[in-house]
Amino acid sequence: MALCGGARARAAGQRDPALAPIVQHAIAHARCFINRFDAAVWYTLMEPRLARYVPKSAERLDILRQVYCVTHRRGAARLPPGLVLAVMQVESGFNRWAVSASGAVGLMQIMPYWPERLGVQGYELVRVAPNIRMGCAILRYYLHITHDDVRLALEEYNGSVGHHGYPDRVLLAWEHWSGADDLGFSDTARAASPGP
Repeated sequence: MALCGGARARAAGQRDPALAPIVQHAIAHARCFINRFDAAVWYTLMEPRLARYVPKSAERLDILRQVYCVTHRRGAARLPPGLVLAVMQVESGFNRWAVSASGAVGLMQIMPYWPERLGVQGYELVRVAPNIRMGCAILRYYLHITHDDVRLALEEYNGSVGHHGYPDRVLLAWEHWSGADDLGFSDTARAASPGP
């Protein structure tokens, strides 16, 4: 397993007890109903960008499908898919086997106590879909409690509150993944975004 640098690995903030039911709900409701046009545009824009990081086509498509589906989950707060891809780029370099010095695992560097708390197996953290669902639920939660302050939510996600290096790196990476953040979000969904 690969080890990620210490700056990437401070996810201690993920211990918030209010997160458990949110992460559990995200896992239980991971369904996706993709509009074919939106799907075609999404894959056309993002697949070549992700190829640089993930050499296997099947894994790339799985990551992109999961990110699109989870960020567009019905009834959930809006979550920009480009932001999720930027978090993955900074957290793990898109290495689903990545393990940080603090023990965070997978694409979105989820802390290892989550599977036990949620009644799932620990190996789920290295699987694409569960890791993305858990990571997005945690990121949505922090966006909600910070009133959509992306920088502060990223500090919370990474466990680096008061340190701007991590959010700066994610925000810079987000520029690379921009271009499809509004894809698939109706005007109604944009106007009325519920909590996590």
